[in-house]
Amino acid sequence: MKPRVFITRQIPERGIRMIEEYYEVEVWGEEREIPREVLLEKVRDADALVTLLSDRIDGEIFDNAPKLKIIAQYAVGYDNIDVEEATKRGIYVTNTPDVLTEATADFAWALLMAVARRLVDADGFVRRGDWKDKGVAWHPLMYLGRDVYGKTIGIVGFGRIGQAIARRAKGFNMRILYNSRTKKPEKERELGAEFRPLDELLRESDFVVLAVPLTKETYHMVNEEKLKLMKETAILVNISRGKVVDTKALVKALKEGWIAGAGLDVFEEEPYYNEELFKLKNVTLAPHIGSATYGARYAMAELVAGNLIAFAKGEIPPTLVNGEVLNVRKPRFGRYDAP
Repeated sequence: MKPRVFITRQIPERGIRMIEEYYEVEVWGEEREIPREVLLEKVRDADALVTLLSDRIDGEIFDNAPKLKIIAQYAVGYDNIDVEEATKRGIYVTNTPDVLTEATADFAWALLMAVARRLVDADGFVRRGDWKDKGVAWHPLMYLGRDVYGKTIGIVGFGRIGQAIARRAKGFNMRILYNSRTKKPEKERELGAEFRPLDELLRESDFVVLAVPLTKETYHMVNEEKLKLMKETAILVNISRGKVVDTKALVKALKEGWIAGAGLDVFEEEPYYNEELFKLKNVTLAPHIGSATYGARYAMAELVAGNLIAFAKGEIPPTLVNGEVLNVRKPRFGRYDAP
């Protein structure tokens, strides 16, 4: 007899095949998010859960899941999970760090370059036939953008992804500034980066990239006051969490020219629609696809499976988030026979 795992969205098949060797698997197969009432019902018999950022996992879920022992989050961030409550109840929480670092850093640069060089706006200009209608093949003032090479980049959050962004900035011969909770002298030497308090970083940077987790401290970290510190020629890129930025303030900044542009992969609510923001031409938007490469998503599925398999074997999952849970419960199901 195997423990039961419920997966709240279809993940790459190779991960599911790995999990099936150790678990009875049920997957929410629809593309839309699982309704709350359905999730509450499905967790009743679940020994394990595979969750996404859009799944709110809180006390109500735990109350309906008496058998639940482990949550394997298919993401690096886990602000959707009440980790403190999970720990109290002896529920293990894992995530998928490292395997999506390079893909997300690549995408941060894709957004940065797209905004700086007005790529999306120019693409529309060609596709709509406006270029042909205009009848001008090339003009010295057509679609002027911002220089990137040799400029100053400010990276807010200097963990794995922030450092990967900095490595790419070295190739553009950029001055690299960073802000984080603690200084990182070794990484400063390795990457040629300079620590700056947030306000100074915002004032000095031509490009500001947000790569911080969502916490009480980072909620609306970038607000009207902070946006007014930035250069009028600066570009803001957010690949962290939408709620790190005050959207109303950002719209005002973009409309009134406090900053030159923004690239956003994340939003305060997802899925999201903001007519005022979406009409602006100096912003490039994406539907939270920073890690959306075949390699990253396959590796995430394998890491989710690895965490679940380790727990089923009575081993500590490799990317355990709440290490304190080890003082509450050992990593095992108990009533099931291991394969």
